[in-house]
Amino acid sequence: MTESLDHLLKRQSWSGMNLQYFVDRAKDWALTHGIGMRSKEFFNKDAVQIAPFILLPSDYPRSEFQKAVEIQTVLGALMHKVAHDYDFLKESLKSTIKSDEFTKKLFDIYETVYKEGFTQDISVGLLRSDYMLHNDDEHPVIKQVELNTIATSFAGLATAVTDYHRHILMEMGLNSRIKNIPDNNAVSGMASGLVEAWKLYGQQSALMLFVVENVTYNICDQRFLEYEVHRQNPQISVVRKSLTELAAEARLGEKKELIVGDVTISVVYFRSGYDPSFYPTEKEWSARFLIERSRAIKCPSIQYHLAGCKRIQQVLSEDNILLKYLQDPDLVRRAKNVFAGLYSLDFNEEGEKAIAAALKNPEKFVLKPQREGGGNNLYDDELRVKLESMKLSEERCGWILMDRFYPPSFNNCLIRAGHSEEPKFEKCVTELGIYGVVIGNKDEIKVNNQVGHVLRTKSVTANEGGIVMGTGALDSPHLVD
Repeated sequence: MTESLDHLLKRQSWSGMNLQYFVDRAKDWALTHGIGMRSKEFFNKDAVQIAPFILLPSDYPRSEFQKAVEIQTVLGALMHKVAHDYDFLKESLKSTIKSDEFTKKLFDIYETVYKEGFTQDISVGLLRSDYMLHNDDEHPVIKQVELNTIATSFAGLATAVTDYHRHILMEMGLNSRIKNIPDNNAVSGMASGLVEAWKLYGQQSALMLFVVENVTYNICDQRFLEYEVHRQNPQISVVRKSLTELAAEARLGEKKELIVGDVTISVVYFRSGYDPSFYPTEKEWSARFLIERSRAIKCPSIQYHLAGCKRIQQVLSEDNILLKYLQDPDLVRRAKNVFAGLYSLDFNEEGEKAIAAALKNPEKFVLKPQREGGGNNLYDDELRVKLESMKLSEERCGWILMDRFYPPSFNNCLIRAGHSEEPKFEKCVTELGIYGVVIGNKDEIKVNNQVGHVLRTKSVTANEGGIVMGTGALDSPHLVD
């Protein structure tokens, strides 16, 4: 049986001096290997600082890690089928689009291109299914937090952090522990999906488009993926444009090919577009619509984007829905085993029961809107106040309730840029993300692979764990039995 790293380290004598020694070496390794991002506070295109990361890999149950890895292709197939079922998406989101303007605008684009007939029938999903451990009869089990279908991030940095944690264990004389850090091919696996899509488009002169923010902070992670695409196939060139830039530069050719400037685009990979802030004017919405009408292969297509809505996640937790798509009762059981309790807030008996339960015990739930990117969830008193304010309003249909998880904690040291306090170990909890690549059309799944993982760790006192926001930190699992 593998002794936990947490227990092993507790037996070691840590002084402030030797902890600072390893933290300083860790920062240098991070800076020299690209574990960085631009500062929001002191933005400078010429400079990056270390991205938040964890000094040592964190203990994670081997059986639960393996469960998450093995279920990824099942969830990939499920999301692909859901994304290509117009009637299901329309029915599931009908209450959401009445109350959430952002989701309505996305659905309007989808409905228009669906009725026109898709110019491009192939979709690419670079997915990440996120899990937290939840103590169930003293044995922690994984429960799905969400499944990301757009702008799935940190594959590049996660791969670098895996390499870092192997290095730091070696420096500490813990070489025997390196074998407990699983291989992580996240960035190469995700890049392979984009390269395969480029091949399927079938035009060697066509470029790949990364749709990015007007201001990009998480630059190293994005560039790692871009450079890996080029490493795998040097013929592929990547152009980076924001929706604002595309509104001025993009157009459709005679055969609805997507043309930006004077070049044809084969694959569009969205690293933005998941939040209303990316659409400050109608011009950005027009650019998104134009992309969806084009022959370019989208990652994700508009229907894949919609399939990632929290409302879809809630509907899919129902047995009969899962059986429709997975068909095999054993696959349904395995999927249900990792799903969390999710509750609609529609104006019906189920919605009223969910609101009553959350108002009575707000500490048992999380209130989540139809948003990606972190920092949007509500807990405790904020949850109660929000529910009280909208319980008689259509707005509530744009939110869902989810059971709150209470994961086991462990000790580790969080490292962040600009923090002058003396480093220390503190109680932390962690969230596991499993990456997957799915490529296909309505009738066929051509590719469906699990390709890597990321661990994001935060202090037990933090509700949100966003890396870019600085409350969470990149980590690696140290598997224990």
